[in-house]
Amino acid sequence: MIDFRCPHCGHQTAVADHFAGQSGPCAACGKTVAIPAPAGAGGIVPPPRSSGSAIPIIAILVVVGLLLLCVVGGLVGLLLPAISAAREAARRSACSNNLRQIGIGLHNYSDQYKSFPPAYTMDETGRPLHSWRVLILPFMDNVGLYDQIRLDEPWDSPHNAALAAQMPVAFRCPSHEDDGQFHTHYLAVVGPDTVFTGSESPKLSSILDGLSNTIAIVESTESAHWMEPQDLAFDGMSFTINDPGGSALGSEHPGGVNILMCDDSVRFLLDDTSPETVRQLLLRNDGTIIDSMQF
Repeated sequence: MIDFRCPHCGHQTAVADHFAGQSGPCAACGKTVAIPAPAGAGGIVPPPRSSGSAIPIIAILVVVGLLLLCVVGGLVGLLLPAISAAREAARRSACSNNLRQIGIGLHNYSDQYKSFPPAYTMDETGRPLHSWRVLILPFMDNVGLYDQIRLDEPWDSPHNAALAAQMPVAFRCPSHEDDGQFHTHYLAVVGPDTVFTGSESPKLSSILDGLSNTIAIVESTESAHWMEPQDLAFDGMSFTINDPGGSALGSEHPGGVNILMCDDSVRFLLDDTSPETVRQLLLRNDGTIIDSMQF
């Protein structure tokens, strides 16, 4: 405390140290007086304290939080492409395994019947009834489902249509979005000189260009109900991979498409594979042999 006497009226009082150097009215006479510095302070008046001289802690926390968000956001931005690529690699691998399972079904069918299945079965009027995909079910560990299907009725008869939801997992590529309509993108290419000629059952001995050099099943830009006797027509398709203008080999895999060869191996055809190469790989006996190890 500072003991202070008013120079005007002589009134003596004590004031707090932090009023030193400030002016104000005397409590007795009301005249303006200046409060002197406390004794021993050398006449130095301490500056008044300010509550705004330090940065508030909350402001520091906000700045640190924003910096952390920027760092985390940058790391996430760097990781997302890698995560997306890893997921697609897993989907492509699963697709390849699906085709391999289909190939096993085709060869197991051939072991029993000495030929691949026909592209479709027909009734007595020549109307297609069922797809090759239905015919290989018993050879892909789906005997129970196969036994429920009435082969003498069309694939979409009321009885058979009720079984569509039991579509085998191996018939759906995980890179294709499920449309809920039980569609598959694994199709045969049907033509007089391809592996699947129509309602006839092709023998492996008729594949003169070699099992490892001839395509059996493809991924396609087109889709079909998995039970439906519908595939790609060789005479009406494009041989350009992922051709947006028509039926062709195609997939949702970046860079190319999976194909199943007649020897049950799975290959990946790049987008820039020449249309002529694709055409020749689809023909079983044209005498032009494209070594599958070259792509």
